[in-house]
Amino acid sequence: MALIQHKRRLNPTVTLMEVSAPLIAKKAQPGQFIILRVDEHGERIPLTISDYDRERGAVTIIFQKVGLTTELLDRLEEGDDILDFVGPLGTPTDLLDREHPGLELGPVKRVAVIGGGVGCAIAYPVAKKLHQQGTEVHSIVGFRNKDLVILEEEFRAVSDRFVMMTDDGSYGEKGLVTNALEKLIGEGETYDEVIAIGPLVMMKFVTQLTKQHNIKTVVSMNPIMIDGTGMCGGCRLTVGGEVKFACVDGP
Repeated sequence: MALIQHKRRLNPTVTLMEVSAPLIAKKAQPGQFIILRVDEHGERIPLTISDYDRERGAVTIIFQKVGLTTELLDRLEEGDDILDFVGPLGTPTDLLDREHPGLELGPVKRVAVIGGGVGCAIAYPVAKKLHQQGTEVHSIVGFRNKDLVILEEEFRAVSDRFVMMTDDGSYGEKGLVTNALEKLIGEGETYDEVIAIGPLVMMKFVTQLTKQHNIKTVVSMNPIMIDGTGMCGGCRLTVGGEVKFACVDGP
């Protein structure tokens, strides 16, 4: 069992929970996830590790109420237990410069981190880790409207440049994250890498844009997962003509 230490609503449908999980917090890295089960009758669902505190042994998860399991999870309060809380699973995001094999690996110098909607919960720990290792971070986050904005203060704290976009213009700049990225590139900004996490259609158009500018781009794939260890095959997808499993080869 894992004790819920803290609970906070980020918007009407998205909730943050800080969960006591010392062994997971000890090993967790940006890009990894956990699988939980609310009770003995519940299904297993994957959720990204949005943050972790090794000293306090706490892991932060952020989820959107989209089905029965997330609805039941949202009904739990501080002091309640989650029955199963397993991780860290998946491969951490590679934040080193691998473009210069003759040199000792070091952090990439400048990265654009792009988050769309609830995908910002996955993008944030990546931006935070990059910032901590000395990388210049430009964060672009996008939401449908102002009411759905999450983690703005957290992103600002770890970003050298921060751009807020909303589809309807109710907050920040009006438009899509691709509009913001294209504008930055047009202003002369150069990036060693772009990391985009959000809806599939968003990641698709980001990669189409970065391909035009020959910028290495990493996305996070989140298909259906069941066991999270590569055995069930439910998260199978094709990358570069090869069959991959998002749970162990990614996300």
